[in-house]
Amino acid sequence: MFNPSAYQAHEALAGPARGKAQLWRLAIGIVLIAGVFLISYQFVEQALFTLLGPSGFAALTGADGGASQLSVLFLLFSFGLVILSVLVALRVAHNRGFLEVLGAPRLLIQQFFSVLAMIVLLYAVLTILPPWDMGAPLEPNVSIGAWLLVLPFALAAILVQVSAEEILFRGYLQQQLAARFSTPLVWILVPSALFGAGHYLPQAGDLALVIALWSMLFGLAMADLTARAGTLGPAIALHLMNNAVAILFVSMPDSLSGLSLYHSPFDMTDEVMVRAWLPVEFMMILVCWLAARLAIRR
Repeated sequence: MFNPSAYQAHEALAGPARGKAQLWRLAIGIVLIAGVFLISYQFVEQALFTLLGPSGFAALTGADGGASQLSVLFLLFSFGLVILSVLVALRVAHNRGFLEVLGAPRLLIQQFFSVLAMIVLLYAVLTILPPWDMGAPLEPNVSIGAWLLVLPFALAAILVQVSAEEILFRGYLQQQLAARFSTPLVWILVPSALFGAGHYLPQAGDLALVIALWSMLFGLAMADLTARAGTLGPAIALHLMNNAVAILFVSMPDSLSGLSLYHSPFDMTDEVMVRAWLPVEFMMILVCWLAARLAIRR
């Protein structure tokens, strides 16, 4: 995967970061991102608690233990604070503009829609192929009417969430490391490892490490796409489709299941079934990654 000759386009992202690429600046940037996010999130929570009262706040945030459409939307839109935090770190620690992290706007939009169209077509083809269940019948979750009513807001919320993750990991971290280190072994592996660590789920028990490793592999694929494309467009498009399927169509019955049409017939505690489906998920991401590479080469 790590073929430096294929990553010439990444210079358009890493080049602007070289002016202030010292590691101490990166450390300050990471501290700023964490600090701004925590402070802004607490501010938003406090404002909503004051405005809505205890019961309304609990319903909005899912603090009452529910997984409603509203609580999932709130969680996804809250990732916008990550974008704000990266913007502050870029300006304060590196004197960089936000658009530099995204890539050339026109190319980004073109690549985003090219990859998105390819991945949507791929999912459509795979959906009509067997098997048509997950070892047992899917369990209905949200009525089609309620699902369609919330769908535009849900897609916007997922776009915010995946964009925030791509801007942080494949944008800020990958680009700043690429500006400091020439080898992709550093600027691809390190952000991907951190991305995997961020998806470590203690509640998954023995599967927590497996899921984190799967997420790291996903991060590697997104990092490779970004390096080949020279913008975040392809990674955001593939990440968007991946999360939309998992959040809007079939999800495990957990805190992120409020928006999905169906629940899977098993949850995170069913180790046998989760282990059985992880290779399928891995192969799906592999095929989507290859399809995205094809889309940006056209």
